[in-house]
Amino acid sequence: MPPMSWRKVLFAVILLIGLAALIYQIPAVNNRLGWRIVAAEAYVRGVVNPAGELPPPAVVVTQREEPTSQPTPIPTEIFAGPTPTLAPSPTPLPASVQLASPEYEGQDWNNCGPAALSMYLNFYGWEGNQFDISGEIKPAREDRNVNPEELLFYTRNYAGWLNSTFRVGGNIEMLKGFVAAGIPVIVESVFIFDEPFWLDDDRWAAHYLLLTGYDDASQTFTVQDTFRGPDRTITYDQLNVDWQPFNRVFMLVYPPDQESTVQGILGQHWDEDYNRQAAFETAQAEIEADPENAYAWFNLGSNQVYFEQYAQAAQSYDQARTLGLPQRMLRYQFGPFFAYFHSLRTDELITVTSYALQITPNAEEALLWHGWGLFRQGNEASAIAHFQQAYNNNPLSPDAQYALDFMGASP
Repeated sequence: MPPMSWRKVLFAVILLIGLAALIYQIPAVNNRLGWRIVAAEAYVRGVVNPAGELPPPAVVVTQREEPTSQPTPIPTEIFAGPTPTLAPSPTPLPASVQLASPEYEGQDWNNCGPAALSMYLNFYGWEGNQFDISGEIKPAREDRNVNPEELLFYTRNYAGWLNSTFRVGGNIEMLKGFVAAGIPVIVESVFIFDEPFWLDDDRWAAHYLLLTGYDDASQTFTVQDTFRGPDRTITYDQLNVDWQPFNRVFMLVYPPDQESTVQGILGQHWDEDYNRQAAFETAQAEIEADPENAYAWFNLGSNQVYFEQYAQAAQSYDQARTLGLPQRMLRYQFGPFFAYFHSLRTDELITVTSYALQITPNAEEALLWHGWGLFRQGNEASAIAHFQQAYNNNPLSPDAQYALDFMGASP
């Protein structure tokens, strides 16, 4: 081929690439193809550098770093089984309740939390959508996780005419109690992808559901599922299983005039310390019932982190890792990062954050804690680079800003 022809071909290729890049910027095209490109990147990354399973701890640490005292115990009758029930109510709950379903909103990719919260707020007449929410708490579509704390932040700052809170250690009767009182509930539960994103992907992920009804005859909840569709059903037993890996966290949004109702349903769980103590005891009871339950050990660690029992929490997480945890677990929950950092087990902090970044390279939480681990090891330049990357991934993150300020560095 003559030299001029080669130049024409090269020019045509460059022109086509530029045209494709421009077309990709069209929102409708980006919405359709963006997630496929991200999925392809994840698959290639998994082939080139397979993550495998979450590594077990390198060394078993005995309880010596801090006192063995536990959170203040609470009456054991509350924990007769793995799923404690509410104290008998003067008024029995109805056998079936179905609240009016909010207008359904299917999620954008990586956006189940904002979409579920959007439907929740719309239930009370709020006018907005998931993008109003995600724009304030996760500006990047590629951000794969929204914490309950972030959902709470949005509600309190941008829908402040409603009250909101979250608790852990929930149970089926408690959920039914809220629905019967006319209050939907958000829970975080397990989601299994239809297809793998990399070789040997366990397809396990987290997903928010909005509960809007229940029926004792069929033993099912009605849920608004931002991925699967509106008015889906899930059995009480299945929800309890899928809810356990997330310490049975639940979020409540309600009008101020229902505050006394919420307090009455929560009972002593209205007090956050009591609630955590209860969740701690539930995790212990579930471990006693099944010592091989990795999620119970993980929940135990998370509740110990709340009480700043960091060395003991690290040991609980050690046991959970030894038993085996899903590949994406550290995309959604960060208790191990706190525990290993504060118990001075920096090598384990580096291990778990390195693994988390293999699974989710843009996870701001893993980037931050990996940076703090590097700082502990004396590698300040690399620590700053990780803090900067975390900030660039989410400029709204106060933790990323704090880390940069601490180091005297700019984004």
